[in-house]
Amino acid sequence: MNSELLGVILMFVLTLALAIPFGKYIAKVYEGEKSLLDFFAPLENFFFRISGIDAKKEMNWKESMVALLTINLVWFLFAMFILMNQGWLPMNPDHNPSMSSDLAFNTAISFLVNCNLQDYSGETGATYLSQLVCFTFLQFVSAATGLAAAAVVFNALKARTTKDLGNFYNYFIKSLTRILLPISVVVAILFMMNGMPMTFDGKNTISSLQGGTDTVSVSTGPVAAMIPIKHLGTNGGGFFGVNSAHPFENPNYFTNIIEMIIQLLIPMAMVFALGYYLRKKKFAWMIFGVMTLGFLCLVIPNMIMEQHGNPAIAKMGVDMSAGAMEGKEVRFGTPASAYWSIVTTVISTGSVNSFHDSFMPLSGMNEMLAMMVNAFYGGCGVGILNFFIFIIIAVFISGLMVGRTPEFLGKKIEAREMKIAVVVTLLSALLIKGGTALASYWFAANPVTHAGWLNNPGFHGFSEMLYQYTSSNANNGSGFEGLGDNTPFWNITAGFVMILGRFLPIIGPVAIAGILANKKYIPESAGTLKTDTVTFGVMIFAVIFIVTALSYFPALVLGPIAEYFSMIH
Repeated sequence: MNSELLGVILMFVLTLALAIPFGKYIAKVYEGEKSLLDFFAPLENFFFRISGIDAKKEMNWKESMVALLTINLVWFLFAMFILMNQGWLPMNPDHNPSMSSDLAFNTAISFLVNCNLQDYSGETGATYLSQLVCFTFLQFVSAATGLAAAAVVFNALKARTTKDLGNFYNYFIKSLTRILLPISVVVAILFMMNGMPMTFDGKNTISSLQGGTDTVSVSTGPVAAMIPIKHLGTNGGGFFGVNSAHPFENPNYFTNIIEMIIQLLIPMAMVFALGYYLRKKKFAWMIFGVMTLGFLCLVIPNMIMEQHGNPAIAKMGVDMSAGAMEGKEVRFGTPASAYWSIVTTVISTGSVNSFHDSFMPLSGMNEMLAMMVNAFYGGCGVGILNFFIFIIIAVFISGLMVGRTPEFLGKKIEAREMKIAVVVTLLSALLIKGGTALASYWFAANPVTHAGWLNNPGFHGFSEMLYQYTSSNANNGSGFEGLGDNTPFWNITAGFVMILGRFLPIIGPVAIAGILANKKYIPESAGTLKTDTVTFGVMIFAVIFIVTALSYFPALVLGPIAEYFSMIH
């Protein structure tokens, strides 16, 4: 076993070792129990006092969703103003221009919905004001929004009948002060100690290796303030255009390990937080087992394929012992890059330390599958919400198979809940395949006008378009960057896909949980379906596999699978 593979195993084991106690801590925060960071209470009370919010007032699921959508609308308008006027606003030492209306629309939505799809190049497309006051701010609040929504669902799943599901604003503020901010500060210090810039100076001018009068302008900036929450909040938007492949954004293998751990930490911890919150640890381990099985089914093939390299290039006599190194950093190697590619897509981070467009065809397919499922760990809070939908479907099917009324945690699953679950499930396929079909038709109808859209023809070009909408719907933000995406068409269509792909999959699970919470609690009996067993875990995995295969296999055949067969033949 080589050192690179050991490094990958170490990253996963460390993440799990931290996620279990961290999940217990998160459950305490949302339950209002005493915890390590209770000294933030005066700051939280200050926010509630100046905003006129009664944090002790109970809210039902509808009131929680109204609060969520209202504050997100305000943030969207704020972001649009900043981005469309950043050229003349302060903190712009490099004199970067303001964004066009369509690019500002796409970017504002992207950071608002935790997607961070970047159709601009980081250091040249945004100013320091935009990077900090707009992007970093939205990276904090978008992650806290997902966590607060998950907390509402946690509260709804307790074994009682009620309309009151806690206070959304209380969960939101505590997610910021007691979860996201403290860890971000600690990680930022570690990053600065390892050479990550934290300055408001403009570009540095240095002499090139050619010597003489040749100089190169090197961008710096307040990078260390943004990168911790970029990963901890599963945001993924980089300060620089090449994201975590940039040496200022990811200086060395140690920072690479930290960035890998913190982006997977909260999604994994939320699974255990659910178990502690409901006092059902076995149920949490069942969920973790299903998620991890799905994760391994994606990450192991990717690591193997990238380490073996491209067989077509190997036939030319090129040494492939280092693996498929095109688009990858030598300082990280193929195993760590392949591991990152699935971690960042299986959750909704979307950051990259290599370029997904250069991966082997079936590796690219696995990256898309990770986003199409969007429930193996998932993003901050929303990952557990997406998995909740699959649980509801699996419970319903299992109940029909044994001839009983489906029940989950003492509440009957009926037609209303199933309709919502089905709509949420089918929505993703509609947005991804509908968007790709529209783009394919538009490109085919105007091949000369839109020649700059695709830098790669044929099957891979189709994959680039499919990946863009898959990433937008999953609120991921990574991309196959052979795609020329900074056009009104891509900015606007992907923007609407991001909005629908973010808020409807949040509203749906919260609505189901709220409806279930209002139903009469039915104590478990001998005939009650056990949802914390291996058998039920297999059932959920089968549901995920069947739904994903039926929804996306035809599209994947037209893209990465066809590209794979064209490569080997």
